[in-house]
Amino acid sequence: MLLGEYRHNVDVKGRVSVPSKFRDDLGQSFVVTKGLDNCLFMYSKAEWETFEEKLKQLPLTNADARTFIRFFFAGATEVEVDKQGRINIPQVLRDYAGIKKDVVIAGVATRAEIWDSESWDKYTSSEALNVSNIASQMSNLGI
Repeated sequence: MLLGEYRHNVDVKGRVSVPSKFRDDLGQSFVVTKGLDNCLFMYSKAEWETFEEKLKQLPLTNADARTFIRFFFAGATEVEVDKQGRINIPQVLRDYAGIKKDVVIAGVATRAEIWDSESWDKYTSSEALNVSNIASQMSNLGI
């Protein structure tokens, strides 16, 4: 399970260290794709396959489903961890997430997220992230 929050720097070549605790779960190669909330999602190959199967079940005749599928698949790339524990984040994905230099890598159970640190700090301190209000609405989802 992917847990925790780690701060790292992206070097001039677009490489970032993946927390060693995450490398065990993600594997030597894994998928990075555009995520929701202007961050990047990182999935192990097994988790990506599970997610992929769910996306494949969406009806091709539904325009929103097609858009959703395109968003994740067109933005996806397979990355490999180098000997120093780093991955290279393609420029198009760095641009999408607004990643400049400093990032936060957050574990979110079955995936990890890469955020521009400024965006993460703004997101986690925003009034929209009122956990008490969100928690009260989670009962609708069975939590």
